[in-house]
Parts: sequence; structure tokens; C-alpha cells
Amino acid sequence: MPFKTIIEPFRIKAVEPIRHTTRAEREAALQAAGYNLFLLKAEDVLIDLLTDSGTGAMSSAQWAGVMQGDESYAGARSFYRFEAAVQEITHLKHVIPTHQGRAAERILFGSLLKPDDIVPNNTHFDTTRANVEYRHAQALDIPIAEARRPQELHPFKGNIDLKVLAQILTEQREHIPLVMITVTNNSGGGQPVSMANIRAASEICRSHGVPLFLDACRFAENAWFIKMREEGYADATPMAIAQEMFSYVDGCTMSAKKDGMANIGGFLALNDDDLAQRCKNMLILTEGFPTYGGLAGYDLEAIAVGLHEALDEDYLRYRIRSVAYLGEILTREGIPMVQPPGGHAIYLDAKSMLAHIPPGEFPAWALSLALYLEGGIRSVEIGSVMFGLQPDGSEIPATNELVRLAFPRRVYTQSHVDYVAEVLIHVNNRRDRIRGVRMVESPPVLRHFTARFEPGEDGLIVG
Repeated sequence: MPFKTIIEPFRIKAVEPIRHTTRAEREAALQAAGYNLFLLKAEDVLIDLLTDSGTGAMSSAQWAGVMQGDESYAGARSFYRFEAAVQEITHLKHVIPTHQGRAAERILFGSLLKPDDIVPNNTHFDTTRANVEYRHAQALDIPIAEARRPQELHPFKGNIDLKVLAQILTEQREHIPLVMITVTNNSGGGQPVSMANIRAASEICRSHGVPLFLDACRFAENAWFIKMREEGYADATPMAIAQEMFSYVDGCTMSAKKDGMANIGGFLALNDDDLAQRCKNMLILTEGFPTYGGLAGYDLEAIAVGLHEALDEDYLRYRIRSVAYLGEILTREGIPMVQPPGGHAIYLDAKSMLAHIPPGEFPAWALSLALYLEGGIRSVEIGSVMFGLQPDGSEIPATNELVRLAFPRRVYTQSHVDYVAEVLIHVNNRRDRIRGVRMVESPPVLRHFTARFEPGEDGLIVG
């Protein structure tokens, strides 16, 4: 249509109130939370863009499915509906439900990895990396060079570096039990991976006898980018594109809290019979029986419906366009961000925006705090707090200092996005006054969830 206004492809049936707070209230909330946005009370947040994981709104069809949930311990009909939905999209033989994506990662890596193994990936996200390193293996990121340059344009910045992949498989095949590709590439700015890249990576892996897995939590968004940007796919449906993506891999981990459109859940799917049995044995030990895997029957029903809703063209068009709309405003205002805009999120380039703050004072963390203090917006740092701490305890500044604004699915309207843009412009105009923070308390693993900070004597924002 020739009209420019983005309208949500749904009507709102239920509403949840959000509460405005004063700047003084937000300042007190930050202090009580140790200047860690994860530790805020949700009721003190106006626009919550911390994550798109499990924070979306379910559809009327999903709620109808909830009422049909079969809560039988073993062999529930809800599992078989769930299994059929996953297999229709992935065509993978074994479908193992889990309570969320990180459980699928833990079970897979617990069944495959041994100390000193290497897992190449375009870019590991936080829990994926942590689960690899928990097995005393190496999570190796090998994105293409363009992915390391936030403001450089490239249609598929999420691609894995095929040359490096081939080299490492040639040189260290005995230490590589699997290769992963994350779609879309979350830590790399929510950037998509092309079909050509997945296909070529599959050929390289199979030539070395190494299984290829997708971290598939945003598979539908990746399929839409392929449809929009890759030659030969303009007339293909998102379903057909997704099916081709999965045809090149031997398995996948999935957080259904993203493109499963559900508030909880995930799965591990794979073809190898022996590996599947080992994974099911571990599942029984820690998650539950293989036909529920830590989920209620109504959760399985919601995911079965949501996986198909995530592939709806009207929904995907609105989803990707809404994020691009915010990106266009920020680009026009000269606010540095990862280009082009990601599928589920905007990633602010704090290293460029707050060039006066040294890496040791965590510029991306400071920027995320400023967004909350000024406008009540909760975001998440993807920088040196999340990824600076190394397995040996040393500290290495992250390549990029990013702040992710992740949009929950079917939750916020265009007026909310316009408000976010206003706050970002306001903070950018005050960027020279923002000061860094220091870490005063930190756990040894996944420290960004619970670490505590404090600003300098001048405070977080000067003047």
C-alpha cells in the first residue's frame, strides 16, 4: 500500500497498565538496584526493552490453545501437537522440549563437549557462551569482518566467516564436535544470516564430518530478511524459507520465548538417534519426562500455535518495519547505532556515542543507566560487562560497546516507539555529561545479571 503509517496487524483485547515515575523515583530505584537494570522492579519501568525473550503478548488463538492443554505426565496430546509443529518447520527427527533455550544448550553441550573442545559460531550469546565454557570448552566467535564495524552497511552482517570456519576445521577437527550459527545474530546486532552462508557452512561442515546446529530462536525474523534481501527468495513464503534453512543443519537449539511467541519454553531438535537418546537421558535427570521437558501442557500448546504465527507475513512485515522505523529516526538524528537496524532490536553504539568514557568505566552500561534515569526505559548492555570477563579471570574490553533495545512481540504501539525515540534524542543531546561507573560486586559467571555498580562522585549525569 502507498501509506507510510505502520499499523499493528492485530487488535488489542486486553491491556496492562504501566506506571509513570518521576526522575527522583528512578534515581532512588537505580541506587537500590546497585545500578543494575536487571535488579529493578518491573513496576518501576515505563518502557521495558530489556529483552524480547518471553515478554511478548500471546494471541487469542494461543490462549484458546492454553485451555486445551493436556497435563498428562507422559504422552500428552499437547506434546504431539507441539512435536508436529516443530517437525513441520524443521523436518528434524527428534524433538525434545525444554523449559527454555538455555536448558537445550546445557543438555546439548553436556552430551557433546569435553574440556578443550572448540565450538565455532558466528557469535555466541551470553548463555550459549556460558554453557560452552562451563564444560571447559572454548566458545569461538568467527563473524565476518563487517560484523565488527557497527556502522558499516551490509545486508547479512550476521554471516559466519566461511574461510575461517574451513581453516579451523582443517587444523583442529579433533577438537570440534559441532559448529553453530545463531539466527539472527543477537550479539552481532540482531543481524541476519543469508541462506547462501548457511548452505556453504553446511557443505564445509559435512566435508569434515562435523554436525551443524542452528541457534534458531529468531528463525522467523531471519527468514523474513532472506525474503527481503537475498536474490531468489522474494516470492518464497517465510515457511518455505525456514524449511530450507533447517534442511542444511543437523539440529537446533531454540528458545520459544522469541519466535515461538510464548512466555516460556524451548526445545532441542536433532537427527542423530544416539545423541538424541543421550540428550533425553539428561533431560529426564534435570527437566522432566521427554514428552513435557519442564513445561506444562498448556505451554506446549501455546508454542505449537506461536511457531506458525511467527511466520505470518503480515506480522513479520510489521515487526521488522517497526524496528527499522526507530532506526531511521536515530540515523536522521546522527545517533550512532549498528547498521542496518536489527530484526528484534536497535543496538546503540556506546563506544562512539560516549567516546569520553574509557572501557574500564563501562560506557555501554552507563548509557543504559542514563536511558532509564532520563526516560524510564530499560535496555541491556552488550559490551564489556557482559563479555569482558574471560574464563581465566582476566579482563579484556569487548570489541563493541552496545546497548540493545529489544522490543517484545505485539506489546508496544507506534506511540511507544515515538516516545523511545524522544528519550534517545534527549540523552544523545546530553551525552557529554554522562559519566562512567565502576563495578563493586561481581559473580564469576554471567555477571551482568547480578553485578552491582556505583557512579563516581559527580554522579551518573553531570549538571
